[in-house]
Amino acid sequence: MSKLFIVPTPIGNLADITFRAIETLKSVDLILAEDTRTSLKLLKHYNIENSVESYHMHNEHKKLISIIDKLNSGFEIALISDAGTPGISDPGFLLIRESIKNNIEIECLPGATALIPALVNSGLPSDRFLFEGFLPVKKGRTKRLKEISEENRTVIFYESPHRILKTLNDLSTYYNEESSVSVSRELTKIHEETFRGKIKDAIEHFEKKKPKGEFVIVLSPN
Repeated sequence: MSKLFIVPTPIGNLADITFRAIETLKSVDLILAEDTRTSLKLLKHYNIENSVESYHMHNEHKKLISIIDKLNSGFEIALISDAGTPGISDPGFLLIRESIKNNIEIECLPGATALIPALVNSGLPSDRFLFEGFLPVKKGRTKRLKEISEENRTVIFYESPHRILKTLNDLSTYYNEESSVSVSRELTKIHEETFRGKIKDAIEHFEKKKPKGEFVIVLSPN
């Protein structure tokens, strides 16, 4: 019987993978990977030798039908991303939606994602929160920032190192600069770091210290 498995992978530390995830990756007929070069390091580490095929944002529309055909023919396929849970700011949504349309069974394993450790680690209210993912780079950015500034929940963003200062400065425009923020980078990795303080202090911190790694911003309600 065909099945699509959504398998989370470590966001940094290779030990952060479940036994069930390893067993699943060893048992399926095919593994779809966002970047095969990145994923092969993980698969090799756990002696997983199954077939691997690339599936990423630049080819997911083109490969969608052929993957659905494989699933309909009885394949068991696992989808992984470079890090974390597929579908969370990573490819996955299109394939999951199309699988549902084709009555293909889907099993999503629990596992790593950067937003939850960053939220819990922040010390900011975690009972109600909004995950925003990446802000629009240009079009729609101002509108989205205005909407977010009216939120009464903790807000979580992902950001890249070359845009972290711009985003913090933009947030200071729409939020009170005294608002509390937690900025985590390189979660679970050797150089993991979390800065906690006011937005203005975070800006000063990363102006002095060159931003490196992938960032998660956790922002208190305005």
